[in-house]
Amino acid sequence: MSRSCSFRFRSLCLGVLLASLAPLAAQADSCPTPGQWQVAEGKTQTTADLVAELAETEVVLLGEQHDRLDHHRWQLHTLAALHAHRTEMVIGLEMLPREAQSTLDAWVAGKLDEAAFLEQSDWHRAWGFDPDLYLPILHFARMQRIPLLALNVTPELRGRLATEGWEAVPESERFGLTPPAPARPAYRESLEEIYTEHIDRDDDPADLERFIAAQLVWDRAMATALVDAAADGSLVAGLLGEGHLADGDGVPYQLYDLGLRNYQSLLPWAPGPDCQPPLEKADALYVLGDESAFQPPDPPRLGVMIDDHADGVRIDGISLGSVAEAANLAEGDVIVTAAGLPIEHPADLIAVVNRQAPGTLLPLEIRRDGEPQEVLARFPPVEP
Repeated sequence: MSRSCSFRFRSLCLGVLLASLAPLAAQADSCPTPGQWQVAEGKTQTTADLVAELAETEVVLLGEQHDRLDHHRWQLHTLAALHAHRTEMVIGLEMLPREAQSTLDAWVAGKLDEAAFLEQSDWHRAWGFDPDLYLPILHFARMQRIPLLALNVTPELRGRLATEGWEAVPESERFGLTPPAPARPAYRESLEEIYTEHIDRDDDPADLERFIAAQLVWDRAMATALVDAAADGSLVAGLLGEGHLADGDGVPYQLYDLGLRNYQSLLPWAPGPDCQPPLEKADALYVLGDESAFQPPDPPRLGVMIDDHADGVRIDGISLGSVAEAANLAEGDVIVTAAGLPIEHPADLIAVVNRQAPGTLLPLEIRRDGEPQEVLARFPPVEP
């Protein structure tokens, strides 16, 4: 069930479960002050007090929306504060699979420059989000010689385990993973909502089960890596999409199942109109101010779910109201070239779309039912 997408849909990772965390510029006078932490029972803590407590835990989970600059700045500041209290530290990254571990080691050791790191880690194919959002954190780890840990496994392995079953995948190819604990009812319901909202197709119900199974493998893989890293006594800070930790589900639930109970989950939170922090989402919420002026513009989006294909990339889903829908692209189409460039992997298409200027046309060569066609995808101009 390996999938990528040019509109940056990464299953849980955009935090669609956490719409209540969306920022608003206007805030009531009673709102918490930016820079504070909201913890249990509505209490407030300073960074100094909270981090001193967090430094005594085994695993700290720092949730994010992957394309939010302010989330990554908050992560960097929190990592620096944790490191000041506990130098024996590891930073885990959802962004890369186990196969990238040697590249992470070489980066921390100072053996690679940025370009070599991005190429050798296969960043754009493995993750796809702008590396500039993450490089300040990576440089911090390099400067302090803090080990970086690849938490993820490839979509291919997640797909095999979800589709073929655990017995069909040799133990030597699982990176020590064991079958995940089943999803609790509320988590399962949220995954069903995501599947229904983002995968606009009438498929066999078994596809939903494979989707949920793949998400559980994803959670279990990250939890397993965190547990293994904490075994030597280091404080392990995991950076992952907020949907993987909200409400105690996802990775926290798998950590608990694996026997690691001393963990804390943290999220950034920008107050909404009622200024009521969603305390059930995490153990502590960091109060953000209005950072919208510094947020980079959204990248161009074609609006397709795509997967590998022998001739290019296959379209597995079309987002309603998208550029792809307006261009009359359809499920089953195979994109062979974009802007005259060969498309061999989903990351190739993502890279071309990311360079597309607003208000311009993107020529695509596709195969539909085996027949070649030319399609022009028109990207909307920037609204004044």
